[in-house]
Amino acid sequence: EFPKYPASLPVLEFPKPLVGLVRRKRDWVIPPINFPENSRGPFPEHMVQFRSNNDKEVKILYSITGSGVDQPPVGLFTVDKNSGFLYVTQPLDRERKNHYVLLARAVAVGAGIAEDPMEIIVKVIDMNDNKPVFTQDPFTGIVPEASLPGFEVMEVTATDADEPGSANSDVRYTIINQEPELPSRNMFFINPVTGGIRVNAAGLDRENIPKYTLEIQAADMEGNGLSCFGKSIITVTDSNDIAPQFEKSSNTVSVPENKVNALVVKMPVSDGDEPHSSNWATKYRIVDGDPGRMFTVNTGPSRLEGIITTAKPLDFEKDNRYTLLVTVENEVPFATPLPTSTSTVQVNVEDRNDAPVFDPVEKVVSISEHLPVDSDLVLYTAIDPDIMAHKLMYRMDRDPAKWLDINSETGMIKTKHSLDRESPFAKDGKYRVLILAIEDEIPATGTGTILIELEDVNDNAPTIDDTPLKLCNQDPRLVRLAVTDRDGPGFAEPFSVELLEGSNMYCAAQMDETGTVVELTFKAMREQRNFYINLRVTDAGGLKQDHVIHVTMNEDSCMTWGDFCVRS
Repeated sequence: EFPKYPASLPVLEFPKPLVGLVRRKRDWVIPPINFPENSRGPFPEHMVQFRSNNDKEVKILYSITGSGVDQPPVGLFTVDKNSGFLYVTQPLDRERKNHYVLLARAVAVGAGIAEDPMEIIVKVIDMNDNKPVFTQDPFTGIVPEASLPGFEVMEVTATDADEPGSANSDVRYTIINQEPELPSRNMFFINPVTGGIRVNAAGLDRENIPKYTLEIQAADMEGNGLSCFGKSIITVTDSNDIAPQFEKSSNTVSVPENKVNALVVKMPVSDGDEPHSSNWATKYRIVDGDPGRMFTVNTGPSRLEGIITTAKPLDFEKDNRYTLLVTVENEVPFATPLPTSTSTVQVNVEDRNDAPVFDPVEKVVSISEHLPVDSDLVLYTAIDPDIMAHKLMYRMDRDPAKWLDINSETGMIKTKHSLDRESPFAKDGKYRVLILAIEDEIPATGTGTILIELEDVNDNAPTIDDTPLKLCNQDPRLVRLAVTDRDGPGFAEPFSVELLEGSNMYCAAQMDETGTVVELTFKAMREQRNFYINLRVTDAGGLKQDHVIHVTMNEDSCMTWGDFCVRS
């Protein structure tokens, strides 16, 4: 049974026909039925009345079809077939379905169809029945501690299921609480429309407050309607906003001279930034007091320590004190301008007994290999670099051929035996000697080298092998004898040869193209004979050497003699 209808209920009339009951197409649009969601009834509740233009002449029966009637959700709408009143049987929910399309019909009893079907749209009017919902809870974000006001940290978002674009879904954001409220209670600002959270005040300090929790409200109706609450957790990350500091502003140390990589000092520092990060790790520079780059500074294994060592040997006699100015910084630049910590290191160089030093360390002397015995060769002395110089004594350390002697007090070197450039102790005409300079009180020794370049003298005559020859008397062929000379270039090849004392009756002699081999061409003989060949070989410097070679010519040698023979 349908309830009594109200007098003010809207009426939707079917389009009027042209003539009698003749049907026609509609030439206007039926306005939608606007009905609020979440109505409290009572149900069934009146919505509108359908009315035919012929309901006074004939009895009209009304019916509807469509979504919410005979299509899902079935039974949501119904019509009084006699009066044409349209009812809704339960509350509508816009978020479930925001409109329905119905087809209304009017039929004349006994005459068939009285009107063309009329399409009706039921539009569900949105009510603010859904509060905003945050898309996550909590939201998390990070902010560098050195961030300035205006730095955007993060964004929070909430959704509202009510009609988009309406006030029912227009969400506004507000920060209602900050924990902790240090160093001020308004460290952050939220854009009420976008939900973007920015830094509002300076003073973020990870070392004191590493995390903030913001309670956020999201309210619809432009901030005046339904609301929800969520949290935003903001972690303050480390920035290089704390400069490392030397634990001691000055150091005084003593370092022995003449040592490389000697430890000078270890300089510990402290840094309040996040441990083991680049903002915390340190590096060092010597900015003053070391023009000669005598020192080097490196970061120690702990990364919070500067270690200074010697890069070059220190020399007490040249400079016995250094005052170094050292600075410390982090591996990455400071986030904001910060004063740099410095420390002064006074290095006192400890004197050590320095060994005597020859000047030069290697001395080259050029002399003739025929320098007479007991001749002065060279004066070779050392100096004591110590401030308190010691008396020096000299000694021969290495003299392989035992040719030389040295005066222990003056350092004068003399020859005690004849020199020989061709000696096996001389290499490429050079003879090397080591000399020691020894302090008389403290055992410190310096070493120097004399390199003697022996000037060649033509003192070695050319030689050949004068071993007896056995030749075939019928076909003696060619004999080649190699010439050797121990002298150097200019006093050796090319050589020349000549036969002496009638030796040319037995053979002819000449040098080969290289000038280093004697070629003897013997004459054939019928009878067997023994004889001597006298020949003279002369080197390029004119030094001569005579040689006698015993020759036997017989038939026995004809069985073994080859085409030619070479002797060297």
